[in-house]
Amino acid sequence: MIKSNSDLIIIKNPKSRFAEAIKTLRTNLAFSNVDKDSKFILVTSCEPGAGKSFISANLAVAFSQENKKVLIIDCDMRKGRQHTIFNVPNKPKGGYSSLILNYREDVKKNSRFNDYLDEDFNFNNYILSTPLSNIDIITSGPIPPNPTELLASLNNEKILKKVSEMYDVVILDCPPVIGMSDAAIMTKISDVNLLVVSSKSTKIEEVNIAKKIFQTVNSEINGVILNKVNMKHSTYGGYYGGYYGEDK
Repeated sequence: MIKSNSDLIIIKNPKSRFAEAIKTLRTNLAFSNVDKDSKFILVTSCEPGAGKSFISANLAVAFSQENKKVLIIDCDMRKGRQHTIFNVPNKPKGGYSSLILNYREDVKKNSRFNDYLDEDFNFNNYILSTPLSNIDIITSGPIPPNPTELLASLNNEKILKKVSEMYDVVILDCPPVIGMSDAAIMTKISDVNLLVVSSKSTKIEEVNIAKKIFQTVNSEINGVILNKVNMKHSTYGGYYGGYYGEDK
């Protein structure tokens, strides 16, 4: 079972405003992409602390509750926390960073990456089952010298193609888009891009910068999720986004 202090509000309080908002988001995503198979959902934010990982995790649960087979990939190799949300280990030689490095037929030693290499490579070893039905996870893994380089690699493209054949929905929990190119790189595979903004801290200027960053890679923001809105009469906690979120 998920530990009691989990961020998964959709499970802890399934009748809350937040849970209903997440389910509405799930439904809106389904209807807005009814004519195409939108498998990869990218979630990012303008700045740290807006709640992107919190939203990603709850959205994953919402899809799983519709009997979708869901994989959540923690693409934030610098400060990933999906493993803490789902209470699974972030192994020293596991996770997304190690998987990208090792996803090759001929593993060659590289002095910069020796600590991460696995010569007995098995793809399935990098995918962890969570305590929840229908949800698997690839944790962030150890912090590599250059996360951006890994995300832009051919190995990563091969991995994402493989998981697309294994799952109904793949949620990409990416780092903040401003100041790092990680999320922009991942738009080459994503079908839907969601931007989480905090009513407490995100400035409209930052949202405009994020929009321009997506445009520079010929992509777009398909939805904005407002998080940390003070809902005085909320039935849970006191903070809910007008779509989504408590104070995480």
